[in-house]
Amino acid sequence: MTHPLTPAQEAALVAAIKAAELRTSGEIRLHLEDKCPTPEPLDRAAQVFAELKMHHTKLRNGVLFYLAWQTRQFAVVGDAGINASVPDDFWEEVKETVVGHFRQEQYVTGLERGIRLVGEQLRQLFPYNAATDVNELDDEISYGDDAPYPTPGR
Repeated sequence: MTHPLTPAQEAALVAAIKAAELRTSGEIRLHLEDKCPTPEPLDRAAQVFAELKMHHTKLRNGVLFYLAWQTRQFAVVGDAGINASVPDDFWEEVKETVVGHFRQEQYVTGLERGIRLVGEQLRQLFPYNAATDVNELDDEISYGDDAPYPTPGR
């Protein structure tokens, strides 16, 4: 896989995930790959969601942002716990926010804004509890299998 992010951009996105998760028990992940291997990115996002075992969170409140950057395909999916609670148009609102920035070639900003929107919703539905909350999923960005990208300095 060729790498679409600079180390600074990657760090900014991981920081956005960590900030969004500070006030919620919800979990957010970002997965990038070159090309979507399925006709529909939502189907691929569901596959990645399962591969990353995001459905194993206690409250089923994981959210995955999926981007096939070379083919310009994007999807966002949430687990059963959050899907049962968000307004019907919530995922479309998040998608439009992200894609709106993508159209202006503001890819990192779009993802950061989408992550923030999801974090705010998770905070309302699944508030943070210092006594019980643990970070159930890795906050690092995951990448497609075609070829792992070695980040400089790691």
